[in-house]
Amino acid sequence: MTLPRSAADVLTDHVVFEVECIDRMYLNVYVPGLQYAAGLVAFVHRQLDLPIASTAPLGKITDGFVAGMHRFARDQRVPWVDFVKGQRTDDIAHEHLARFDQDEGVLFIGRAQEKTGLFRTEKRRGDDGRAYPWIVRATGVVNHFYVYAVDRDFGPFFLKFCSYFPYNARLCINGHEWAKRQAAKEGIGHTALDNGFATCDDPAALQAVCDRLGPAQIQALLDKWLQILPSPFSDADRAAGYRYELSVLQAEFSLTQVLDRPVSGRVFFEHVIRDNLDAGRPDQVSLIFDRQLVRRGPRPTPGRFRTRVITNGVTPSVHIDYKNTRIKQYHKEGRALRTETTINNPGDFGIKKRLTHLPELREIGYSANRRLLGVQRLSHNPIRAAEAFHTVHDPIITDDGARIAGLRLGDRRAHGLLQALLVFRLLPNGFLNRDLRGLLAGLLGREPEEISTGQVSYDLRRLRAHGLINRVPHSHRYRVTNTGLHHAMLITHLQTRVLQPGLAQLTDPNPPRPTVLRTAARNYQRALDQLTQETQLAA
Repeated sequence: MTLPRSAADVLTDHVVFEVECIDRMYLNVYVPGLQYAAGLVAFVHRQLDLPIASTAPLGKITDGFVAGMHRFARDQRVPWVDFVKGQRTDDIAHEHLARFDQDEGVLFIGRAQEKTGLFRTEKRRGDDGRAYPWIVRATGVVNHFYVYAVDRDFGPFFLKFCSYFPYNARLCINGHEWAKRQAAKEGIGHTALDNGFATCDDPAALQAVCDRLGPAQIQALLDKWLQILPSPFSDADRAAGYRYELSVLQAEFSLTQVLDRPVSGRVFFEHVIRDNLDAGRPDQVSLIFDRQLVRRGPRPTPGRFRTRVITNGVTPSVHIDYKNTRIKQYHKEGRALRTETTINNPGDFGIKKRLTHLPELREIGYSANRRLLGVQRLSHNPIRAAEAFHTVHDPIITDDGARIAGLRLGDRRAHGLLQALLVFRLLPNGFLNRDLRGLLAGLLGREPEEISTGQVSYDLRRLRAHGLINRVPHSHRYRVTNTGLHHAMLITHLQTRVLQPGLAQLTDPNPPRPTVLRTAARNYQRALDQLTQETQLAA
């Protein structure tokens, strides 16, 4: 077994199997009609049958909900935990989960005080001086109940309820845990990673399982446990349409690529961390997220665009930011390459937050993961880069043995042809032989009569053979391909903006002022001469 030489080698030859799956999801659980003041007023009028809108009558509902939580914990013998400041709730959950021996049930209920949005009643006075109550949005620090549980289908999850009106909640699930249980039910042999898969007997079947997780399954989980746990809303409230719905607060979409051995992961990150520090810059991050970034003007794209590399004391990882979205890439447990996109605001991609839009979010998350790997594969594949260069630069031998010249870097005619492609790309109907003849003559400083039609026909053949242009069917017109545009842009810019100015600086016998390039070249020559003398190799 050969060692991988680059990140591209790792991705191409050393991935045993891979799987895409929704990872953690943090969802908002809310009653749509109660998220604004007018909705509260309607609830008080219709459900409580009170003529004056105020938050005071809602206190009885809150007291009943809190009492119901305590009663549920007592009757079901569920441990009750009062969290203290700075305490990690996940650590407590792991302790209870280690002792849990049932297929399904509540691990414990925790209580914590947290700041949240609320409604309050304030006194206002009308023009006649009479006081009246008015509902306003406010914030307050109130009790929240964390219900940590294990579901037969989803595994560990938690629901966090606010104890005050409108009694919003949060639901946290893990898609990998759901996939593990579904794979076991269907008899798909696998070995679990922490929050993932290490081996799998049937990767295609496992991927099909992961793809099934969607809004219907998540909504069913919520509905099931709302029937089990105490609720602040009565049957009459639910019949009137006051039902909980789900929206996405945060969603992680992961690609796990299990590697053949740990050294493959180390090779990958040694190359990526060294050479991909610019992947989060605006000109690069747009390739990953397939979004246009506007840096100037009245409405620039908000957010910091950066790459962060974390290596000190932890597993090396790469982080790329776009608005409120982040991609994290790390070597998971020395076994797998994990690439995961975390979307914190679906609006960054023009998608609404309702859970029904999860398939659209999933497509964006998976696409971002693949695009990042594609950028890394190209930037770390010197063999592919060399092949692309030689495809344009070297001559081509046809099946009948004919030789078609390449477009050599530095060749004046080849440079003129590539410059012409940049102009012809703008023509929607393509171009003709005579169009190229006229433009090429000007670029070469010659008269059109000095270039024969046969010479231009040969140039067209060169461009077609190298994949830079295509012939329009049933016509004598040609169009510039995407490959032709990209190669022409790079090579012409390289020659006119790098090679020619650089060589001019190096060869000018009397430059008007010293240049950085000329100074560096002379320093390099002196250092080389000194090394030669020291090793006694001077001629």
